[in-house]
Amino acid sequence: MKESTKSAPATTAASMSTPPITAVVIDDEPLGLQELSFLLRAHPDVQIVAEARNGIEAYHVIKEHEPDVIFLDVAMPGQDGLGLVRKLLDKKSKVRIPHIVFVTAYDQYAVQAFELNAIDYLLKPVDKERLAKSLQRVRRLLDTPVSPASPLEELLRTLNVRPAQQSKLLVRSNNRLLLLDSADLIFASIEDGLITLVSKDLEGESNYRTIEELQANLDPNTFWRVHRSYLVNINQIKEVVPWFKSSYQLRMADRKNTEIPVSRAQTRRLRELLKL
Repeated sequence: MKESTKSAPATTAASMSTPPITAVVIDDEPLGLQELSFLLRAHPDVQIVAEARNGIEAYHVIKEHEPDVIFLDVAMPGQDGLGLVRKLLDKKSKVRIPHIVFVTAYDQYAVQAFELNAIDYLLKPVDKERLAKSLQRVRRLLDTPVSPASPLEELLRTLNVRPAQQSKLLVRSNNRLLLLDSADLIFASIEDGLITLVSKDLEGESNYRTIEELQANLDPNTFWRVHRSYLVNINQIKEVVPWFKSSYQLRMADRKNTEIPVSRAQTRRLRELLKL
């Protein structure tokens, strides 16, 4: 190790004048895991000590390596990212709490909570410049004698106080403003910035500006973002249709039997949900 340090360029030696940031990357999607690990390895002051693909595996890896920071996917099957945080904060675990950078695809509410509690986050696909800023924040946190547990506990309290779920949705149809029970919503789609709500008896424009905003106000156990342009009621899926290259489409229970594509990122979750 000493020989490699002496032969390294001056810039590398300077970057290693402080201890490296030890990191664990956690993501159930292999491509997401590989991409983030690749981007992190471009930073000479970061040392990836382990990778994990679910919360249970991650817990043991964190306990073994005691990393400075973990890059944690929010949505994972089994034990999700927030479930892992709760387990780490459990006094019985006796695990040294690392700093946490959350990684999320589209959970707008969670992103707001992370910002409010000074816990950093990355949106998928991860941007190089955004990652660099995140690492700068991690370095500042490591230089500050404050336990990561304090902001994490506040984060969990914030996430547990979710906005009240909407029981009624406003629908504009034929110059009328109608109310739709959220449980009757079959799916929502967005095109050219306009969100369309579809039920068995009604179809019209929503007053929400984004799918993320709509999703944040609906039951997360019922409504699933299967594609960047579609949010579906899982209780209104009529048929799963195999598609090309091991992908699927969902045939919904509306009058048109609308077929909705499942994105590649969500295909694995579909298989797990329906045991395909």
